[in-house]
Amino acid sequence: MFYQGVLTKMQTEFLEPIQYYLILENDFLNMNQLLGKMITMTFVKHQCLNCRLDKPIYRQGFCKSCFFDIPQAADWIMRPELSTAHLGKEDRDLAYEKKAQLQPHIVYLANSSNVKVGVTRKTQVPTRWIDQGAHEAIEIVEVPNRYLAGITEVALKGYVADKTNWRKMLKNDIEDENLLEWRERLKGYIPEEAQDYFIASNTETNIQFPVIKYPEKPKSLNIKKEQNYTGKLVGVKGQYLIFDDNTVFNVRANEGLVIKFAIN
Repeated sequence: MFYQGVLTKMQTEFLEPIQYYLILENDFLNMNQLLGKMITMTFVKHQCLNCRLDKPIYRQGFCKSCFFDIPQAADWIMRPELSTAHLGKEDRDLAYEKKAQLQPHIVYLANSSNVKVGVTRKTQVPTRWIDQGAHEAIEIVEVPNRYLAGITEVALKGYVADKTNWRKMLKNDIEDENLLEWRERLKGYIPEEAQDYFIASNTETNIQFPVIKYPEKPKSLNIKKEQNYTGKLVGVKGQYLIFDDNTVFNVRANEGLVIKFAIN
């Protein structure tokens, strides 16, 4: 069976374990059903997620010209503290920015390779945690806009990590942490503007991933360089496909690439 389409991050369903779906232009693949099967991936071309042209992907699935032009790739996406829509101040497109920034946001703790702090829209809970490969997570603060979430994250980064060690996460080299204790420990470092939004009642969310075998020494696949790759799928965690030869493929990091899949 052959399938082809431009890569976008896998869609997920919060079940035990998580269900993963790779959405293609005219079809989709339930990756859980492909565990144990041989998969061949072939690089076909680029396709920018905005202009749809066959131009080299620069970042986040966009070609260079789109990346520096469209609001979906502005600096406040990666750095929420730079949000300005709450001030009525435009960055690239104020209407888009108001819609994206002026909605409830969550500051959370997630444990994937270690305990880290992060920000997401409330509508993206628990999707954001799944995408990071976190096996446990908890909400700390729920604020009405992205700016408040951003300054809270910046304040807490001085006391807890804000990055995931992807190799450690994929090897499942993890330790359970008491996130309730972590939340209480960090409460005093929340900025004054966000103190009233502290969440004291939520419990931990636990996440199970569909993995038969974790890689001992994960090696990342560069499909553009290799052009072709064949391997047996043995797991999916975060946005990574895990193969039995320790190869891992980050779907989200390859957004905007058109890939042909052959399933055996």
